[in-house]
Amino acid sequence: MATSYELKASVRDRVGKGAARALRREGLLPAVIYGDKQPPLPIAVPIKETTLTLHRGGFLTHVGTIDVDGKKHQVIAKDYQLDPVRDDMVHVDFLRVGKGTTLTVEVPVHFLNEDKCPGIKKGAVLNIVRHTVELIVPANDIPEALEIDLANAQPGDALKISNVNLPASAQPTITDRDFTIATIAAPAGMKSEADSADGEGEGE
Repeated sequence: MATSYELKASVRDRVGKGAARALRREGLLPAVIYGDKQPPLPIAVPIKETTLTLHRGGFLTHVGTIDVDGKKHQVIAKDYQLDPVRDDMVHVDFLRVGKGTTLTVEVPVHFLNEDKCPGIKKGAVLNIVRHTVELIVPANDIPEALEIDLANAQPGDALKISNVNLPASAQPTITDRDFTIATIAAPAGMKSEADSADGEGEGE
């Protein structure tokens, strides 16, 4: 399971814009825990710790624990709102993670050995089509990232979901085709030279 986090929280007894502003003045962030066939639970979490958790990365893919007045809840962040001017967090929605919970999450793609890629060394460029891939996966088996090795990628290669070693328990939400995640795109000059060389070969 991806590295988890823990946040302390307290139950909110008031909701609404005025109450939310008052909380933020106290260094607290309004949030809600919902799902798992239980009623929504309005809570307040510390702005500083929650913002640090967000900036560490993987906020929407890591399963975390929220300690609400001594009772611990397993959750995953499903959405958060930012202030349009200051870019500060203003609200977070957390989904309860129960036993056997399966989630749909966006998992980032990491490219390995870009500095060793023969296609890039020949002048091609890595063209990323998808920075993330949406997976259906058990909450306790969410991968940190999907990895694609570029060590043998040549100009013109398409790197597809079939090139990724997915966890056995995970599957992409797109199942009707072997979709492209990135390509090793040859620049126009390289294509012209290749076409010219092909033409000379045919003439001989």
